[in-house]
Amino acid sequence: MSLVDCLSEAEDIARRAGTLALHCLGRCGDFNIEAKLSRQDMVSEANREVETLIRKALARVFHADAQLGEEHGLRPGTSGLIWVIDPIDGTAPFLAGQPAWCISIGLLDAKGPVIGVIRAPIVNEMFVARRGHCATLNGKRIRIDAEALDLRSGLLDVDARDRAPSEKVGRMMADPMDAGASWVRYASGALMLAWFTVGRLLGYAEPRMSAWGCIAGYCLIDGRRGRPHPQVTDRPRPDPPRPR
Repeated sequence: MSLVDCLSEAEDIARRAGTLALHCLGRCGDFNIEAKLSRQDMVSEANREVETLIRKALARVFHADAQLGEEHGLRPGTSGLIWVIDPIDGTAPFLAGQPAWCISIGLLDAKGPVIGVIRAPIVNEMFVARRGHCATLNGKRIRIDAEALDLRSGLLDVDARDRAPSEKVGRMMADPMDAGASWVRYASGALMLAWFTVGRLLGYAEPRMSAWGCIAGYCLIDGRRGRPHPQVTDRPRPDPPRPR
């Protein structure tokens, strides 16, 4: 299957996942909600339902590919390709009924990100990229003038929870402010990488992101001629399994 066909399948699956997530949003009050490593890292039945839908849909078409998802871990494959899934990135705003969440689906090979799809259902936006081609938003090529971006006239987004020392987080926020930048904290890291891709943000800073939260976003950034972090030129190491 060509990359164009793979991307088309991933877009369709992301739309279906978004529809399910919106349906789940209407019944959030009935969900069991659990803390993972801390109360700043939550999971609900909706996260698991959406990831299950994505995994089953991918497996029907790409049965030889591996899958790595936030909620259900790693499923090995034989093709050398791995789908990286964050079913609902931004669980806290999702559960609070806020729009700052998305579905993130990325594809990796030995060289790094190949495909990136980020679906923001509340605002009906689909960010899409494949290696070697320009990223798109709702089917339209993303065009920004990178030379016109000024740290002093735009916004940075930052995120940090209990996974980073408070001193490091404070420095991460203070340094841009000292350089004349303003920053906000909105929630979903994957969505913020998509917003950076289209020029809504000048950058996004988070001390530690899991693979499922950033792979699709890095593909988008590469597709707008941005500069992904050099560590993603190799396949990322998945986080160790979380205790259940």
